Order: sequence, then C-alpha cells, then structure tokens
Amino acid sequence: MKTILLIEDSDIIRENTAEILELAGYTVLTAENGKVGVAKALETRPDLVVCDIMMPVLDGYGVLHIFGQNPRLASVPFIFLTAKTERADQRKGMELGADDYITKPFEETELLNAIASRLNRLRKLQPAYDLQQPEGLNEFLRDASAVGHLEGLTTNRKPHQLRKKQEVYTEGEEPTRLYFVQAGRVKTVRRTSGGKELITGVYGPGEFFGYLPLLQQLPYADSAVVLEEAALIYIPKEEFTQLLHRHPTVGQQFIRLLAGRVDEREQQLLGMAYNSLRRRVADTLLRLHEQATGTAEASIMLLRDDLAAVIGTAPESLIRTLTEFKQAGLIEQTATGIRVLQPDKLRRAHW
Repeated sequence: MKTILLIEDSDIIRENTAEILELAGYTVLTAENGKVGVAKALETRPDLVVCDIMMPVLDGYGVLHIFGQNPRLASVPFIFLTAKTERADQRKGMELGADDYITKPFEETELLNAIASRLNRLRKLQPAYDLQQPEGLNEFLRDASAVGHLEGLTTNRKPHQLRKKQEVYTEGEEPTRLYFVQAGRVKTVRRTSGGKELITGVYGPGEFFGYLPLLQQLPYADSAVVLEEAALIYIPKEEFTQLLHRHPTVGQQFIRLLAGRVDEREQQLLGMAYNSLRRRVADTLLRLHEQATGTAEASIMLLRDDLAAVIGTAPESLIRTLTEFKQAGLIEQTATGIRVLQPDKLRRAHW
C-alpha cells in the first residue's frame, strides 16, 4: 500500500482530504505545516507528497526546496494543492520541480487521478517476483500493466476453485488461456495408444502451465487434471499475447517467469535419461517436497502409480526404492502421503 504525506494547515481540508485518500486505499500521513511535514518525510520517506503552499512556519515552496536538496527525498513525487490560482504562482511551483499543481476548490477525482498518474509513472518491473506469495502474480500484473500501458489487462484476478480429479483441459483441445496454480496441485498427462498414462508434469503453487500450446499455437498435446483440490487463476490467450508482445521489458520479464519452469523441465528430462533410479526418485521427492511448502510437516500426497509415472518407472520399482529411503531415515511414509525428513541428506547422496 502506497504512503502519501499530506501537508495542509487547514484542519478541515486536511481531515477531509486524508479521508478521501484513505478511502482510495492509500496510507496517509498528515502534517499541519511545512516543518512538521519535512520531519515526517525524513522519518518515513513517503511514496508521494500533497502539499499546500501558504502555511505557517514553513510554506510549500520551502518544503519543495528542502526535498530538492535531499538525495533521499528528491525523487519523491510532489503535488501542490493550493488556493493560489494565479498563473505566475503555478509557473513558480512547476519551475521549482513540482510534478503537478491543483487549485482549490478541487474535484476528488482530479486529485486521485493526479496521484495515480504520478505513482504509475514511477512503477517499474522488479528484478524478480515471488509467485509463491499470495499477491505475487497480481503484483507482477499491476506493474506490467503500468509499465507496458497494457489497457484492458486484468490486474487483480479471482481464483477458480477446482475439485480433485477435475479435468482442466483435454488432449486435442485448442488452448484458450494460460493457467496459474495459486493453491493445490495439477498434473499433466499423456496417454499412450495402449491406454497407459504418462505424467508429463506436476504443477504446484506459484507455477504456470498450459503455455507451450499457446506459444506454439497448437492444440494441447496432453491433458491437465487436478491432483489436489486447487485454486487456479486464468489468463486469457489475448492477455497472454499482450504480456509477451506489447512491451519488450514486460515480455522479457514474463518469459523469465515462465522460463524457470521450462529450465526445470529440461533438467527433469535429462535426469530421466541419465540418472539412476534412486537419484530420480530423490530429485522428484525433493521437488514435490518444496512445492508442498518445504517444511518437514508437508506431505506429498500422490498415489504410488502417479508418482511412478512422474519418475518414469514401474510402481514396484518405486516402492522398493521408497522402502530403502524409509529404512535409511530419509523419508516417512504415512497413510496420507510421504514426508521428506532429511532433504539435505537426500540431496547430497551419490547413487
């Protein structure tokens, strides 16, 4: 939540304006004169300042001058909100470095639009986004929308609740959206002509799936089924295309978010081709353990057949390996799933 410092000597205007800003979702700090306002700015560094000009102790011009001289405050957006309506006053304020100049009386929407505009101009894409955090995806979408001017991009999406074993899409369908797992787990499967099921991926919180058919503009080559009751966020194909192609910086960041998963899949395929069975089982357990929040209490709740399909082995071979791991104290098998007890030891083991 952005913080706005409101410097205004009129009690009525200060209280009313602060209430409007708080209703708009901002955190508001207030000051009754310029000196108090500068002290609060030095203490908290607000995201934006709304400041009157004519005030006791220190006027708005003085406040803006101090901001300009202080490296920590110089880049904070600054909006004058004043009864001084002469053109010369406005010119002076802008020449001193104000970002906007609004005269009293003012419309609420005029002030809110000016604030939103200044804050959006400052918004930049972050070097990385933690998509496993509840607001991680929405945070990226809001930044992408502001930086890339992606009009129509929904930046605050509601998850869709799906029950266990529900199909998300089926092989041969035309892709219409990108999927993001907010909670739960989804598997993608491909069935052989003999009816055997091969799991091609397991996706947990913070991961996208269904993007390759969108990129290739081809029907789905596999099906997606909910493994554990899941909350999925949908990004329609049109918005997926906007994110990739409308703005170079946004597109590069979006690809990086997807590429982490692509790189992981490449490593999995290499592992399936060249690693021993114990190593493959260990790597798969570690990956699923991390998806299940990475705590010792987290359980991997996959059927043995599903887990064997993910690893690319027969269920009997998987069961023998799990028994070895259990006897070595690396894992615990319970009625509800598998718990990884010693992830570091499991990771360092050489088989």
